[in-house]
Amino acid sequence: MSSSSSSSSAAAAGQNQFRYTQTPSKVLHLRNLPWECSPEELAELCKPFGPIIDTKCNVGANRNQAFVEFAELNQAISMVSYYATSSDPAQIRGKTVYIQYSNRQEIVHSKTVGESAGNVLLVTIEGVEAGDVSIDVLHLVFSAFGFVQKLATFEKTMGFQALVQYPDQETATAARDALDGRSIPRYLLPENVATCYLRISYSAHTDLNIKFQSHRSRDYTNPYLPVNPTAIEGTTQGPDGKKVELEGNVLHANFENAQYPITVDVLHTVFSAFGTVQKIAIFEKNGGTQALIQYPDVTIAALAKGALEGHSIYDGGFCKIHLTYSRHTDLVVKAYSDKSRDYTVPIPSPIGPIPSPQSQSQWQNPSQSQPPPFHNGAGQPAYPPGTGPYPVQQSQPGSFQQNGTGSQLRPPHYY
Repeated sequence: MSSSSSSSSAAAAGQNQFRYTQTPSKVLHLRNLPWECSPEELAELCKPFGPIIDTKCNVGANRNQAFVEFAELNQAISMVSYYATSSDPAQIRGKTVYIQYSNRQEIVHSKTVGESAGNVLLVTIEGVEAGDVSIDVLHLVFSAFGFVQKLATFEKTMGFQALVQYPDQETATAARDALDGRSIPRYLLPENVATCYLRISYSAHTDLNIKFQSHRSRDYTNPYLPVNPTAIEGTTQGPDGKKVELEGNVLHANFENAQYPITVDVLHTVFSAFGTVQKIAIFEKNGGTQALIQYPDVTIAALAKGALEGHSIYDGGFCKIHLTYSRHTDLVVKAYSDKSRDYTVPIPSPIGPIPSPQSQSQWQNPSQSQPPPFHNGAGQPAYPPGTGPYPVQQSQPGSFQQNGTGSQLRPPHYY
């Protein structure tokens, strides 16, 4: 083998390429082609393995990619297998060509029925939670097919999604054809994610409006765009290289096995055991109830997070609490509603007479016949015997009672 061939092979082996777990297809995706590569040149390269029945040339921002379709599947497999093991790389006009299977079984030249091709892609990332795949990883993946102008990530009912803007429709189409149905390379994913499949369609957007550079949005065409100080990624690297969560005064709560209502009053009872709760906001997201709880400072939030993480509000493992720090520092909520409360402003007086302390004390007396303050409307408690909406019995500031297993909060002795 000549020295030039050896250097070409080394360059081909050393180049950082995305290697997906691929299903064989009659359609092959070719990259790094010379400028204005013709169908005849592609056919000549593929001729030793079988006849080409269709081609799609000069796609991508640099017009250096193409798709070729063989008549038979085994012909495409033969070509991929040969160049995967050969010491001499595939070349056209002296340029090394990189070959992989397409996720398409045939080349499609027309637009998909009911979908207009455009320069912005809507990407659904399956099998991950928000934060598992960073915006930098997405930029790395999609930049393999051309210049990414803008990127925005968000969460919808479909899960974690992103909008990726390219300069033109051809580049977006090349990225869509190559990546749709593929998994992001394993080495780019965190340890807790095994596979991460991309489902890609065209978006109706043509120019994304990015207001800030942050961990959720980027405008790569405007280096002077301001950075949103409240949207910087809430993690950093520790000495061992692993991500370490930055602390904050607002906690983000998720609830596992939420079989009973999670109300503002219940959360205030739980979280105020560790210090003054300033604000609470409850919302529905990804099919479950979540909440934001604001403390006056990071110290109290860290104390509450360490004490409550993994514990259940009710006996039996109901409403198990999972906590992370939120990037928010000051919640904007309605002062008094069913889903939010601002304890820093006066609470409006209730309509009608305020119950006397004597009548309130009867709720705490098991010998009284009145139902507990939380009931199902039929005079029956809405919670199983031995539980209730009072999960924390505070004997000392910042303390709470545990049951014998130490995994759940216990209701007070009077309920």
